[in-house]
This record gives sequence, structure tokens and C-alpha cells, in this order.
Amino acid sequence: MSKSVRRPSPENKEFMDFDPSAKTKELQQRLQAFMDAHIYPNERRFHQEVERERWKPTKIVEELKSKARAAGLWNLFLPQHENGGLTNLEYAPLCEIMGRSHMAPEVFNCSAPDTGNMEVLARYGTAEQKKRWLEPLLEGEIRSCFSMTEPDVASSDATNIRATIARDGDAYVINGRKVWSSGAGDPRCEIAIFMGKTDPSAATHKQQSMILIPLDTPGVKIERMLTVFGYDHAPHGHGEILFENVRVPAANILLGEGRGFEIAQGRLGPGRIHHCMRCIGVAERALEAMCKRAQTRVAFGKTLAEQGTIRADIAASRMEIEQARLLTLKAAYMMDTVGNKAARSEIAMIKVVAPNMTLRVLDRAMQAHGAAGVSQDTFLASAWAAVRTLRLADGPDEVHVESIAKWELSKSKAASGASN
Repeated sequence: MSKSVRRPSPENKEFMDFDPSAKTKELQQRLQAFMDAHIYPNERRFHQEVERERWKPTKIVEELKSKARAAGLWNLFLPQHENGGLTNLEYAPLCEIMGRSHMAPEVFNCSAPDTGNMEVLARYGTAEQKKRWLEPLLEGEIRSCFSMTEPDVASSDATNIRATIARDGDAYVINGRKVWSSGAGDPRCEIAIFMGKTDPSAATHKQQSMILIPLDTPGVKIERMLTVFGYDHAPHGHGEILFENVRVPAANILLGEGRGFEIAQGRLGPGRIHHCMRCIGVAERALEAMCKRAQTRVAFGKTLAEQGTIRADIAASRMEIEQARLLTLKAAYMMDTVGNKAARSEIAMIKVVAPNMTLRVLDRAMQAHGAAGVSQDTFLASAWAAVRTLRLADGPDEVHVESIAKWELSKSKAASGASN
């Protein structure tokens, strides 16, 4: 059956068709085959290699990256208008498949924050910036991080940012402390996109700029890696970085002074929906694990699958996954057809809905697994910790909820005015 719903428009003449395109179906089959042949069988090896040398790239991922490139499963995230890639709607089911495994996105060069940073460079970078940084990122030769959040202010309101980017002749001097620069722990991380203030006297949303800072620049100091519920996410990591009198060429500015918010909105829209797509993949895998466990474990004389509470959990999980997937596909469709700005409400809604849904499904799966569910013997505990961070990353739930409410109230007010 075609997953088509009426597009919200005054005339209701157009429909959203969520059936995968022929290109997407073919890529889904190839991607799933690759996951079955190379990703799932090597997850244990990946974790073993990380345990042996925590802050060193794993050999297995590097081996599989070569295989993925040879299979034509590389840089799938790039938007259609950038290098002939896929639409958001076409990418959604592929991102979901990759999201099922912690190690998979990097294998296909589709992992955050590199995807967002590559999109920024592709959309806003100069020819020189693209050659120096975008090309090696697209080749998977280097990694990157995004330095926006600060420890001493509520960074969910980016106007609070205190870090400075001061012009000095043909250079900029950067000062500030950033936290949660994800990816900074990887020795291949060579470049940071840094957000700071260039003009505190400008209009509120014109004070901030973004600039490219090579991590080997004097004055850049990675002070520590932050943990997430005890997980350090090596070799990726989440860095606290001190930028002290860091001097970079003026040519490193992105798009121009005062354009930081503009770039941030362009970057965060696709990034948010990618997180949601991956969340759905995690939820699907958790539900599969719950069903398998329920059918093989016996308690009180019958399998867990025969227990009413477990059956209710399975049913609730399936319904919630389907609801979240449809909202994600709607957001992707609108991003493709009317643009990220017009789709901002749908992006905000799914950014709240998908992580919360995934946490509920993971929690039920952990409960079904008993003590094993909170140990390292399943992927559930580490997945729960990672997904829980998404209720904060790229804007906390409260910010998105507030935005959704404002848009709804403005529509109600406009409708009331029109009827008077």
C-alpha cells in the first residue's frame, strides 16, 4: 500500500508520496546487503579494537570504508543540489538503515558532525575553502568538529555565546572555551567550524560569525573528553577545547561577518532530521531484539511473548515507530519541496518526537532483557545513552516545543483575524 497523505495546502490538491523511488529501493537493497555482510558481523571486532586502543581509528572501519566506496555506498547524505546526491526523502530510509549500528555511518562517510560540516562547506564555502577542507572530508581522509556550545552560558540560546572572533589586519583572533565539540577526540580531526561574536554591537542575530580553525593552530588546546552517562565514545569523543589567542587568516571566515545564525540554521535543519532518521533505525533494532528475547525466554511457565505486558510493549513500540517515521518522512518531503525554513515546524516536531519515541522503545527492550539489557552484552544500554543526548543536542526539547507552540498560536491568531 502506498504511504501517501494529503499535503497541507489551502487547496489540498497535492499529495505527499512516501513510496521509495526506484533509486532508493535499489540503494536500500545494496545497503542492507552490505550491513548484513560487513557491518553486523564486525561490530564485536569494532568494540574490541576500541578497547585495545581507545583514541585511535579502528582498522575494521578503515577496511570497510574502502569496501563501501567500491560498492558505490559513499557520501549518500549529500543533498540533491550538491554533487548530484539524493533528496532528503530519498536519503531518509538509507539513514535509518545506517542508524541501526553505531559504527555504520562512518563506514559510508555519513556520520555527524562531518555530514553537517560538509554541507556547510558545500553550501557556503569559497572555492579555496572547499579545496582545502571539503575535498578531503568527502574522501574520508580527515574528520572535523563543530564548536558552538559553551560551558558558562545557556547555549540553547545562541545569542548568549561569548567566544570572540576579532579582526586584526588580514587575520582573525579567536578566544573562547567550547564544550561538546563532538569528534575532537579523533586524531584525524583536523578542522573545527567555530561560532563566535564578531560584532557585539550589531543586531542580535547579526553579531555571530563562523570561522574555520585548523586544530593544529597555536592556541588551540583540547583539554579533555567529556563522557555521556559514563561512555567516552572513543575514538570519536566530545571535546572541551580552549581557544586562546588563536590567529587564522581572514579568508577562513565563512560567508562573511554576521552570517553565523544564517549558517547555523542551514546546517542544523538537515542535521536534526538525520538524527531522527538514525533514531528510527535504533528503535527498529531494539524492537527486533525485544521480540526475539520474548520468544526465547520462559518465565512462570510460558514465554515472555505470551505475557500480556510484553505484548502490549511490543504493540506500543510498533505503533510509535510508525508514527515517528511518517512525521520524519513528511519533514523530509517538505524540506525537499518548500525548503528548510517552511519545514521548520515539522523539523522541530520530529526532533522532539523521534528521540523520545526511541528512548521508550529502548527502555521496553531493556526491561524485556532484564539485567542483560543494562550491560555491555547488548547494544541497548549504550544506544539509550547516545539517544538520550539527542534530547539536548541540536537544541533541547524545550526550545523546539516553544517554537512549535508559537507557530501554532500565530496561525490561530491569523485565522481569527481573517474571520473577523
